[in-house]
Amino acid sequence: MTPDASKLFPGRFFIDSVLDAADTKIAMSRSITIQYLQRAAMAGILIGLFYGVYYAVVATFGAIPAGGATWEGLGRFLGALVFGWALVFIYFTKSELLTSNMMLTSIAVYYKRVRVRRAAALLGLCFAGNFLGGLALALLLSFSTLPSASALEQMVHSVDIKLGYVTSLSGMGDLLVRAILCNLLINVAMLLVYNGFIKDAITMALAMVMSVFIFAFTGLEHSVANTVLFTIVGFEHGIDVGLAAGNVAIALVGNFIGGGFLIGVYYAYINDHRRLHAADAVV
Repeated sequence: MTPDASKLFPGRFFIDSVLDAADTKIAMSRSITIQYLQRAAMAGILIGLFYGVYYAVVATFGAIPAGGATWEGLGRFLGALVFGWALVFIYFTKSELLTSNMMLTSIAVYYKRVRVRRAAALLGLCFAGNFLGGLALALLLSFSTLPSASALEQMVHSVDIKLGYVTSLSGMGDLLVRAILCNLLINVAMLLVYNGFIKDAITMALAMVMSVFIFAFTGLEHSVANTVLFTIVGFEHGIDVGLAAGNVAIALVGNFIGGGFLIGVYYAYINDHRRLHAADAVV
């Protein structure tokens, strides 16, 4: 008796949904390249805005005295919840974020819907757009008083920690692990969005908020968020470009492992219904 493929591979809806989305993104990047770049730029702007609010919330609560201490911990908690909505805004505005596209392109390459070179070109274009969006936001902020002294101080402190990872081998390993777990979380949320089991937008939004909340609150490393943060701080305060580039490079590798391999390739393989037909042929 031939087993029911839908029971053996319950993630087929997820795979089919991702492949459809990947086909659309690849077609957009080839035929309407400028518009695709604009979609990616909007994701960079949204990441920067929500990240800025995160630091503003941390700074605000950190300034409240609490019996010799501060409420900074509560600020980090609430700020991470606010930042969690960045992914929701990106998804529902149909903007293009590099880290979730790492999963989509990996699955598309696995199923031979796109060649590695074209997938890499899509990711490169997406990252360029994310950076340009962050750059545009950083330029706007440099002409305003929006980054308060206390919020900017929090940003600079965070940047110092992030750049510190790149100054030692153990720090680089720490950064890599944080980047892997970061994008694993992001793409677990996207798996829930694409898998067909969640039908309502509210639950989808909560899944995305929670994944980003965990990475922001625990200090995981997101390559695009870091790129935008480094750009903003660079304009406002100055930054070591070499260390910043090193951080982003390692974060990119870690994010691709977490989203591209541990979610993308992993779920592509365990839901590969072609292996069922191969097994039937052997029998």
